[in-house]
Order: sequence, then structure tokens, then C-alpha cells
Amino acid sequence: MEIIRATETWQQAGAYYLRIQAMARKHHITLRQEFDGHDGPDSRYIVVVDDYLPVATGRIYRLDEDSMMIGRVVVLPEYRHQGLGSLVVAECEKWIAELGYGKAVLESRDNKTEFYHKLGYAECGEPFIEGDTFRCIRMEKSLSQ
Repeated sequence: MEIIRATETWQQAGAYYLRIQAMARKHHITLRQEFDGHDGPDSRYIVVVDDYLPVATGRIYRLDEDSMMIGRVVVLPEYRHQGLGSLVVAECEKWIAELGYGKAVLESRDNKTEFYHKLGYAECGEPFIEGDTFRCIRMEKSLSQ
């Protein structure tokens, strides 16, 4: 497996491919819903590649002076339960810290919060509906030592 910080268009295409395959198709999410205003030049993407195939991804973008949002963490179904989701989140956190931010924030689907609890995230808000599709809970983690 190779972890790529997707800075070129062809690498970012791997992130988009994963999001279409693993989320849009499975949950019948339109492309307009899946690709929002945070998919722009200031967003950064992690892509995990197995040989030539992108198999996991995550996106980060700036929230404020001290925080970045981790989102769109996706693993292809046949690659789940192999630690790739944790790997993507850890690589996002590492990149966020390298960029000088002290906190990672995410919006977890309510049925995935236990996964993020295991990675050190704490809930910080009330549940809400994201994009008319999922019930989510905002979570955060301090990256400062």
C-alpha cells in the first residue's frame, strides 16, 4: 500500500473515484451533494493506493486559525476492516499538524462515532442531518502535545 498526499489532479481523481464508488453509488448520493464547496483548490486529499487502485481516501480543509476539518473518509468495501480508515485519519492528522494547526475536527455519521472515539475524538455538539442523507455528530481532537 502507498499513501499519497494528492497534490496533482490525477492523484485527486483517485479520491473522487473512491467517493463515487463507495459513497455516491451505495447511498444514492448525487454528485452535487457529494462534491461540495470544500472540494476546491484549498482542500487537501490523502489517497491510499494498492498497486494501481485507489482504495481509501480522506479530505482536509481549514476551518479557522487553529482547526482543520477531516472529511469524506472512505474505504472501498472490499478493503474495509484492514485498518485503512485509521491510517487515512492518522495521515490527515499528521498533515494537519505539519501545517501548524492544533485541532482536527470531523462530522461523523452517528453509527461511526465509536470508530472515531477509538482514535481519540470526543463529541462536541448535538446530532444534525448532513446534506439530507446522514445523521451526524461533530467530533474533535487536540493534536497539540
